[in-house]
Parts: sequence; C-alpha cells; structure tokens
Amino acid sequence: MSFLWSLIVGGIIGWIASLITGRDIPGGIIGNIIAGFIGAWLGSLIFGDLGPEIGGFEILPAIIGSILLVLIVSFVLRKMGHNRKQGHS
Repeated sequence: MSFLWSLIVGGIIGWIASLITGRDIPGGIIGNIIAGFIGAWLGSLIFGDLGPEIGGFEILPAIIGSILLVLIVSFVLRKMGHNRKQGHS
C-alpha cells in the first residue's frame, strides 16, 4: 500500500510542477509520476530534508526539484525539436 501511496504523491508532485511551470510533462500521468520521483531525488540532493514529508517525499525539495526537472526537460526537448527542424530545411 505504501508503494501505491508513493506513486500517487509522486504523480501529484509532478502535476504541481507542470502547473507551476506552465509546461506539460511528456507521458501524461506516468510522466508526472516519473517527474515527481526524479524531482524528489534531485531536490533532496540540492536542499536536503526540508519541510513536511508525505508518502516518503520531502514535499518542498520534491516540488522544487520537479520544477527544475520540468524546465530542463522542456528546454532539451525544445532544442532537439529546433535542431531537427533546422536539419530538414
């Protein structure tokens, strides 16, 4: 049951990050869950244990890490799309 709770919280964290940044995370719900998990890991590396914990996630670092992840992924995807368009012109 705790794994299911972690998936739900990870998905919510990824969804919040996409709302804050105004950018969609590729992969829909699965993308949100992945962004939540990776963002939590990234945020904990940068900020450590900060704020309340829900479902095994330190919420503040997880949201900040997920926002950073969404911004990085959207930047990389935009650059890849831009380079692909230039290559086929």
